[in-house]
Amino acid sequence: MQEKLKELALRYEDLQAQLADPSVYGDAERLKTVNRELKDLTPVAEAYQAYRQAEADRAAAEELLSDPEMRELAQEELTAAREEMERLRQELKLLLLPKDPNDRKNVILEIRAGTGGEEAALFAASLLRMYTMYAAARGWRTDTVELNETELGGVKECSVLIEGEGAWSRLKFESGVHRVQRVPVTESNGRIQTSAATVAVLPEAEGVDVKLDPADIEMQVYRASGAGGQHVNKTSSAVRLIHRPTGLVVECQQERSQFQNRDKAMRLLASRLYEIEREKQDADIARERKSQVGSGDRSEKIRTYNFPQGRVTDHRIGLTLYRIDAVLDGELDELIDALVTADQAEKLKNGGGEP
Repeated sequence: MQEKLKELALRYEDLQAQLADPSVYGDAERLKTVNRELKDLTPVAEAYQAYRQAEADRAAAEELLSDPEMRELAQEELTAAREEMERLRQELKLLLLPKDPNDRKNVILEIRAGTGGEEAALFAASLLRMYTMYAAARGWRTDTVELNETELGGVKECSVLIEGEGAWSRLKFESGVHRVQRVPVTESNGRIQTSAATVAVLPEAEGVDVKLDPADIEMQVYRASGAGGQHVNKTSSAVRLIHRPTGLVVECQQERSQFQNRDKAMRLLASRLYEIEREKQDADIARERKSQVGSGDRSEKIRTYNFPQGRVTDHRIGLTLYRIDAVLDGELDELIDALVTADQAEKLKNGGGEP
């Protein structure tokens, strides 16, 4: 680990030198790359610098131990330096864990009502609101790509593009089956019903991730419609794309312009194709993924929202919070922080942060 840290410290100094060179400001792309890498390396470089200072403090304290008059003070300083070194060693292990290459990407969030009929659709609408509020609280931008609603305001299925720093790194653990237990508004006998909705979080594909051949895509246009089939407009602005090699179908009718709907549908199609390819590449490490917080398997039951008890339970890490209203209002950080910590702990246990 020491050799790796020395290499990173040298790279950090090199990047700082590049940023001090006036010529870099004439090249926007290079400046962006340097700033991004510098931002990534700064936490490691600062922690390593603090570790080296703690090492120096330990060495100085050890020298003073031979002085009878300074021995007591030196012992206190030695203990403090050793504790600081251990704390920083653990911090550096976390910082050196392999980075998810998708962490900087935007995400496509897909929600589909599962078992439970109209109640499942209403729960899917609650999840959509929850993630939209969480995104707003973090300063992310949301853009609805696809939305299929029911007469009562439920959501049969939807796709939302979420753009912002850290969107994938925070939301990637949300894929799976979300279960709700409550008395439906349509239930006259007061019986608790269990319903479910499926959430899929996909990293948005970039141009370098997937190549779309126009010859492989069939585009159909139709009139946009709302719940119950009521026409939103009288022009054929809605777009349906069919990817012939895979049979994937995506639709978008949220915009008034056919061009805008086509652009959104293409982004959604690219992300779904990228996810298929990503899953293929991950197949050889499936067992390692299963040992972590979540495999990303959309059939895996990950969380239960129990209204009678006012609790939310994440089954992967055994965490229960008794503040269901706050969670559904988008206060997800406590859950997500715990998932991130658990994932890091699993990686450390598997040797991910060791040299």
